[in-house]
Amino acid sequence: MSALHEAKVALRKRVLAARDAMPPSQRKLDSILLCGRLNANIRYRRARAVLAYVGFGSEVDTEPFLKTVLADGKVLALPRIDKARNVLTLYRVTDLAADLEPGPWGIREPSADPSRIFALREADFVLTPGLAFDAECNRMGYGKAYYDRLFADCPGAVPYRLALAFDCQVVDRVPVGTTDVQLDAVITPSREYSH
Repeated sequence: MSALHEAKVALRKRVLAARDAMPPSQRKLDSILLCGRLNANIRYRRARAVLAYVGFGSEVDTEPFLKTVLADGKVLALPRIDKARNVLTLYRVTDLAADLEPGPWGIREPSADPSRIFALREADFVLTPGLAFDAECNRMGYGKAYYDRLFADCPGAVPYRLALAFDCQVVDRVPVGTTDVQLDAVITPSREYSH
């Protein structure tokens, strides 16, 4: 096991424990605050098509934002895990209740409807999940590298990428390797970081 891998494993454990330890009432309040800030974000306001994700567990609750995207008349796409190929497949979603189903880890994801396939290059704005972030907008996910591969495989310019995070998810330095993708911005309840 490499030193980079060991550092990531240790950081994942520490940040996940801190996030899980937050009182549910605080997570709810912070999630509402963060979604409100995201709704007002100029990059989001200008976007026509948005790739986002459904929060799970102790993550920021993204559902209020997803509802806003649809209410604003923008195209909303969400990822579906393709375990056989170890990649994310993106699908347009028009109804959060009807178009989603439980995925491999219980995360709600779009049904695999070929008529709703969405390409990353169609997005203007990407709300990106992650477990830990730093002030340089480096991101560490859960270890499967789904988003790093998704962004690396995008032909042409990658859309604007932003993450929402609780303050306990921002660390001094995220250990990064050559395939780890840096974000454009990270918003927490106390501040905004940009790259």
